[in-house]
Amino acid sequence: MDLINQVANRGLIIDGAMSTALEHEEIDTNNDLWTAIALEKDLDKIYQVHLKYFKAGAQLAITDTYQANVQAFVKHGFTKKQAATMIANAVKVAKKARDDYEVQTGIHNFVAGSVGSYGAYLADGDEFRGDYSLTDRQYLDFHLPRLRVILANQPDCLAIETQPKLDEPVAILNWLKENTPTIPVYVSFTLHDTTKISDGTPLKKAMQKLNDYDQVFAVGVNCFKPFLATAAIDKMREFTDKQIVVYPNLGGVYNEFERNWIPFNAKFDFKKLSQEWYEHGARMIGGCCSTGVKEISQIAAFFKTIHSQKTQPKSIKLDFNHLKSSSSNT
Repeated sequence: MDLINQVANRGLIIDGAMSTALEHEEIDTNNDLWTAIALEKDLDKIYQVHLKYFKAGAQLAITDTYQANVQAFVKHGFTKKQAATMIANAVKVAKKARDDYEVQTGIHNFVAGSVGSYGAYLADGDEFRGDYSLTDRQYLDFHLPRLRVILANQPDCLAIETQPKLDEPVAILNWLKENTPTIPVYVSFTLHDTTKISDGTPLKKAMQKLNDYDQVFAVGVNCFKPFLATAAIDKMREFTDKQIVVYPNLGGVYNEFERNWIPFNAKFDFKKLSQEWYEHGARMIGGCCSTGVKEISQIAAFFKTIHSQKTQPKSIKLDFNHLKSSSSNT
């Protein structure tokens, strides 16, 4: 079953946070490359993160390219060629985990190439505000060096995610429409509240604009407080017939100065929440910052109540020889 039919007919479980999982693997992500720092020397740990989420029930792995843009790598002293190698490896390692898991279980999962916002590159929390303004040309000058590498490595879809503004994903979508019109895309925004995305644009306007793009198969929101989800889903359903995607964080507040999350005291049961979100129309459900295997397992537990149980994977042998990077500093 292909990705779009999977979403339409059975729904899809998205994985959880890359950052939290890498921090558990003792990767220091407190820098403006964030999780992309692991692409230089720690592909094995990124692989393990993807694999653990698949074992937990995730059906869509999001590549470690959210903050892996060429400009940020160059600022850190890498060459453009090294940056491109690391971005390519992020897609390859996700696909390897996906393929290895399928060999062992017979379960076919999917990989989404993550395209984070310009606000993520600023590394000051601006993906939750949208306090920047670029022309379409400037957006493309920023995004295309990464986007072309991701596309060349053939993920199953693109995730234009954690977007605080409407004009930025629209600039990317216009380019894709002209240059790569067959790649499926989903677009997800950050929220100001249940009726507006982060920069104040009404969800109604965002949904109506994205309705114009045939290759956008799903629209939604991510990295927001879970208790906002149901109302946001209802609002989006008013203005679009596309599939709805939601993957919230655990309700914390992002500390832009220390680049970490201040936890929220309440506990969330993602099994119960997933049922509520599914009943309101969401078909792609997962977790964002601070979520992990526990939350993805809870989502999978809900999906198992409406689908047949899946086989557990056997042990998998690691082999990264074909992903060796020339990404040492020069």
